[in-house]
Amino acid sequence: MPLIAAGLLLFLIIIASLLYGAGPISASEAFMVLAGSGSEEARFVVSELRLPRTIIGLVTGLALGLAGALLQSMTRNPLAEPGLLGVSAGSGFAVALAILFGASTATLTSFVAQLGALAGCALVIAATRVQGLGNDPVRLILAGATLTGLLLALTSMLMLMDQRAADEIRFWITGSIAGKPLSMLQATLPSILAALILIVIVARPLAAMALGEKAAVGLGHHPGRIRFLIVLAVALLVGSATALAGPLIFVGLVVPFIARAFAGPDIRKTLWLCVPVGPAVILAADVVSRLIAAPAELPLGVVTALIGAPVLLAIVRAGRMPSL
Repeated sequence: MPLIAAGLLLFLIIIASLLYGAGPISASEAFMVLAGSGSEEARFVVSELRLPRTIIGLVTGLALGLAGALLQSMTRNPLAEPGLLGVSAGSGFAVALAILFGASTATLTSFVAQLGALAGCALVIAATRVQGLGNDPVRLILAGATLTGLLLALTSMLMLMDQRAADEIRFWITGSIAGKPLSMLQATLPSILAALILIVIVARPLAAMALGEKAAVGLGHHPGRIRFLIVLAVALLVGSATALAGPLIFVGLVVPFIARAFAGPDIRKTLWLCVPVGPAVILAADVVSRLIAAPAELPLGVVTALIGAPVLLAIVRAGRMPSL
């Protein structure tokens, strides 16, 4: 039932994403286009601008939502999130470095972003193995914030080295799905499909690991191998999402938080519910970014931060940290 409700909500948000924008085309004009008529200008805005933006938002939300759920389950930490633990920042730094050396956001492949995300994931795993750090959610987040701050500082240094790169990095790093062509999906869809296959493989062992590593081993699973596959899946998902929309924080925190509230602690049900909830969160934030400052637009990364920050504070201030 929650999955059906989330699917219906996502459908309504997709319609809203096609109908509403910061430009002069009204919702009624856009609706006429969806009904099969409408002016030439309205058809162009809906089909060439809003539709690609909506599709990219769907893929980005799916990737970040699943990545957040995997990280939280693997680390047994409800605060683990790609944007908070340095995974997105590592991906962003790799992309900024590529831009400095001549790449552009229009031609950038997702491989560079995935490589940076993989490095960020490796640091997360190392952090969880530090005595007492992995078992303390708040201390782990502080360590992740330190790593994120360091990577953002290095990214800022890159911006000082080249004006052309600075302009492109500055636009990209705020996070946005506006103006992105559907051709960008060609480089990311194979990686996302590979990550989805990995998720299918690790879902059952990951649920067993929630009972403890000894129980998982007793059931015939190999925790070390499962962690490696999870890290690979997270790197593919976060790298693809970062290449598409820039580094967006808090999405991987909010989406699993909402999914667990309705699906319970079973990671398999949580992952299923993240499939519609992730895109719904991204597209809803994107619609808000268009309308809140019309005729201008707020960067999507700003809106996701405004949505996610209260959720983070609510989790941290809870009397009892949610158990995974």
